[in-house]
Amino acid sequence: MADSLNYHAQATIKRMNRLRALEKELPLVCTDFFRSISQTTSSLTRLAYAYDFRLFFQYLTRENPFFADTEPRFMTDKHLQMIQKRDIDGFQEYLMQYYNNNEETGETSVVQNHELGIMRKLCSLRSLFDYLYKNGHIDGNIATLVELPKIHDKPILRLERDEMQKMLDAVSSGEGLTPAQQRYLNYTRVRDTAILLLFLGTGIRVSECVGLNMDDLDFELNAFLVTRKGGDQSILYFPDQVADALKAYLVQRKEIVPVNDQDKDALFLSLQKKRMTQRAIENMVKKYALIAAPLKKRISPHKLRSTFGTNLYQETGDIYLVADVLGHSDVNTTRRHYAAMSDANKRKASRMVPLPVTENPPESKE
Repeated sequence: MADSLNYHAQATIKRMNRLRALEKELPLVCTDFFRSISQTTSSLTRLAYAYDFRLFFQYLTRENPFFADTEPRFMTDKHLQMIQKRDIDGFQEYLMQYYNNNEETGETSVVQNHELGIMRKLCSLRSLFDYLYKNGHIDGNIATLVELPKIHDKPILRLERDEMQKMLDAVSSGEGLTPAQQRYLNYTRVRDTAILLLFLGTGIRVSECVGLNMDDLDFELNAFLVTRKGGDQSILYFPDQVADALKAYLVQRKEIVPVNDQDKDALFLSLQKKRMTQRAIENMVKKYALIAAPLKKRISPHKLRSTFGTNLYQETGDIYLVADVLGHSDVNTTRRHYAAMSDANKRKASRMVPLPVTENPPESKE
């Protein structure tokens, strides 16, 4: 297995460049904050923080007259001291629906955040204000006074076994696709089958799938090397059906010469002969999933990962194994997603055990 860090190193460089550009739109102290967490967080995490901070400071300058004449990048400790709990409360309400201007197209779109999105952004602010307070920039961490939204448990959205079969049948036959999609299918059928089976057979993340190189595959072990979130590498194993699909695709892949040198080792290529992007894989999965399960409109690579995790847990009942294979650093993350199935199985079991019939059930005493 060859080192597959080249792609991930390139992605990190792009994220770092984007982070530095965003820092120029933020108060100078935000740069100090990013430096303080640079050794304990990934570039992706820091970039997500930067987007959240930019949105918050944009909100302040647009909605609060006390900050209307101040650009975020010129804000000092004096300005930060002026931020009140009501500003963060207002930001929380603002996040439910606001308008976003696309810098490239100039178009305006409506953005709506739900519970998880709002919570993530508020947690980002808590981290920033905790840093500001501990380093003497503000007198108190007012962000901790704001209650986080209550997260309501949602059922795991996944594909049933017959839906998985229908999805793969759609790739094979092209049934349900438009005429234009069917023409493209002649070039992508083998590739798409390999990708879908890889998700369903290993629970790989879409970012991990994008970063795979040909040399990451080892068919003697039926295994491949993936770079997890945070940069850690791990070996995952796949069943023979996935191996057969990958081998079939590799026959085609080795005949394709990528248009640029940096993608010469990439496993999955687009029709433009470039490494497939995360968006391209997400669109591909959604296309086939809508044919197989038209009522489940939010099926994504992550939902195929959930499908794998659900099936593995149902087969083994081992939450620690599921956590390890899925690459969860905390088993509680896995437990929150799949523990509900244990309760469902318990309820099912309570109805499966036959009991003797009583002809004259005892009367209850009042």
